[in-house]
This record gives sequence, C-alpha cells and structure tokens, in this order.
Amino acid sequence: MNIVMIGSGYVGLVSGVCFADFGHQVTCVDKDESKIAALKAGRIPIYEPGLQDLVAKNARDGRLSFTTDLAGPVKAADAVFIAVGTPSRRGDGHADLSYVYAAAREIAHAVEGFTVVVDKSTVPVGTGDEVERIIREENPGADVSVCSNPEFLREGAAISDFKRPDRIVVGTTDERARAVMNEIYRPLFLNTSPMIFTDRRTAELIKYAANAFLAMKITFINEVADLCEKLGADVQQVARGIGADNRIGAKFLHAGPGYGGSCFPKDTLALVKTAQDHDSPMRLIETTVAINDQRKRAMARKIVRAAGGDIHGRTIAVLGLTFKPNTDDMREAPSLSIIQGLVDAGAKVRAYDPEGTEQARPLLEGVTFCRSPYEAAEGASAIAIVTEWDQFRALDLARLKDVMAEPVLVDLRNIYQAEEVTRHGFAYTSIGRGLGTGAV
Repeated sequence: MNIVMIGSGYVGLVSGVCFADFGHQVTCVDKDESKIAALKAGRIPIYEPGLQDLVAKNARDGRLSFTTDLAGPVKAADAVFIAVGTPSRRGDGHADLSYVYAAAREIAHAVEGFTVVVDKSTVPVGTGDEVERIIREENPGADVSVCSNPEFLREGAAISDFKRPDRIVVGTTDERARAVMNEIYRPLFLNTSPMIFTDRRTAELIKYAANAFLAMKITFINEVADLCEKLGADVQQVARGIGADNRIGAKFLHAGPGYGGSCFPKDTLALVKTAQDHDSPMRLIETTVAINDQRKRAMARKIVRAAGGDIHGRTIAVLGLTFKPNTDDMREAPSLSIIQGLVDAGAKVRAYDPEGTEQARPLLEGVTFCRSPYEAAEGASAIAIVTEWDQFRALDLARLKDVMAEPVLVDLRNIYQAEEVTRHGFAYTSIGRGLGTGAV
C-alpha cells in the first residue's frame, strides 16, 4: 500500500517507519524543513530505542522517504494518516485541533481517486466528522472515507507496541475503508487479527477513555501509597496483592511522583472539558487531574523534609528528568514541578538525565546539568531519584556517600530496599513504604 504520514513527530515517525518495515511504501510529510533535512540525513529528532536503525534500514531499502511537499505524495496515496500535534489549548484546556484541520484542507486540494483519510492523532469525539466536512467543503468531488485509528504507543517501547499490539481500533462504517485498513495492518497477523472495528465516534472515545482509566489507576495507587505511609504498610506489596487479581492487573500500579508525558495530562484534561461541554461531567477524572497536579509539588516538599526541613543555600541532586525512562520527552515531566519546588525553597539543584538534558535545559533555568549521577551528587545534602532509568538501579552507594555533603537518598520510584541503602549509612525515604517496612 502507498501510505502518507502527515506529521513526523513521535506518533507519525514511529508509525510511518513501522509501516515501511512491514513492506508498505511510506512518505512522511512535515512542514518543519529542518526536521525533514535532519531525517533525510539520518538524524532522528526524538530518542526512542531502536528507531534510528529502523529509519536507516527502511530509507536505504527505498520504502521510507521524507518531504515537506504534501500534494505530490497524497495524489498517489491509498491512505493518508493525520498524525499532527493536538496540544492542550491555552486558556481552556480543550485540544487544539488547528493542525488537524489545516492538514484536512491541504489533503482536500491534493487528493485524487478513492483515498482513506485516517485520524491517527488523539482527537476529541466528533473530530472525524469535522475533518470529513472540511474535505467535502474544500473539494466536493473528493472520493474519500475518513476514519479514526488511535495510537496506543508507550514512549520507550513504541516499536514493540506497534508491532505487537494488544488491539488495533479502527472507526469506520465504510466497507471500502475497512478493506484498506485491513490490508495496511495485515502483515501483523498470521492467524488472528486483534482489530476492533467500530463507528468513528466510538473509536475516538476509546482512546481518551483508555488513557483516562490508566491515569486514574496511577493516581489511585499513589493515594494508597500516602495511606501506607501513615499506617506502616508497604504499597509495593499492596500493589502486588491487588494486581494479582486479573480483574485489576498489575500494570500501572507503581507508586511514584505522578504521571506526565505527552498523553495522560492533555488527554485527561481534554476528556474533562468534552464531558463538561456535553453536560456529562466525569468527576473521577476531574479529581484525578487535580490530585496529579498537586502531587508533583508534594514530592518537592517530601524531599525538603527528608533533607531536614531547611534547604536554603544547600545543594539537592536530582537523578532523572524525563517523564519516564527510555525517552527524551520532557512534556509535563514531574521533575519540572519538583525542581521548581526545590528552587522555590532556596535549594541549588544539580541534575543528571541519560537522554533528556538538552530538552530539559531551556525549561529549567538556574539548574546545573551534570554528566553522571556522581557528578550531580557532589556536595549535595540529598539526592532524589525522580525517573527510574536502569542505570540508577545499581548505583555505587559508597561512592555516592563519599562525594555528598550529607547521605540522604529520596527514592521516588522505590527502586531500592531500605536495608540495602541504610547499610551504607544513608537516611532513606521512599514512596508508600511506611514505618512498618523499614522505610519512610
């Protein structure tokens, strides 16, 4: 199949490259000339394990190309995917759909013959209706079918998620579009296809409902963690105990400093606004959003307390800046609010992240960025693990203690055991493991 992917950001680039790796002919289109020039030169604008090699392989084999020209590729396309950004709109929290609608207008003027137009971006319910209206208004003779195909990719594991999905959701009632989408995804399935076909509006809501539920699950275990600290219980054992119930499941039950990233914050907020606009408020999600926002600053206060309560003029080391490991994405990362809270309390912050430093630098003024955990820890009164990168799981605690002013470790991801850390002379604070578990 001949596929055009409009938008070469995270979703568009990963999806386009994986489609090419299936054997489809894929053209990735983006208006950002510097991004396209970099991709043509083999430089990847995002960090995602395995992506650079996959881009190089498929570009070399002639299945993947990059351009700023939309019209030419769209004319020859069987399917055109819209994978542009839908950030939260300033002022009211609704999804900003201006890029989606601009892409629809350009498609309308370029399309020839029957073409499936696919909303890959995360969009509110009814967006596909408006995309179809725009195309038909701009080009009444266009033979197009607009469908929804939301993505469910986890940053840091996106290629695996794309190639081994739990399900593929396609919103269309057009049999021609259904046949095209089946053919596009056919290489994934040797025996059984996990494709779920629905109407367009249902598909759009599935994406928001999935992300909201997962955000709520994270927020739930974080509140359980707070209670564990008061009661002397261990949130990790609680999570194991409830996660063993297959009606609940173990995933997304890891207590921490709150969720961040490009999806959960904006999608939960967009769903809240959509529900309010339709007089069907989702109070659980409203509360989830509020609790998560408050939690990030609460983690800064937790670090301050662990360091003795007065950190004015003292150094605090922060390990991990990105919202999760195996990505360089700083969008809505908990570290941003945590570090701001530490700075507001008068601390000098030294930070290290394996991949996110360049993205974090313009967002965190006054922070000293370091080249290793041990450099960050030099002279620090406390060190806080904010993102659970693998390289932080086996730190040389003796070496850390030697370079720190005071041996205080605040583990916001529960990757250490209290006995191990205190044996090296550290005061240790974790999340949701109360007095009865040997850690606070």
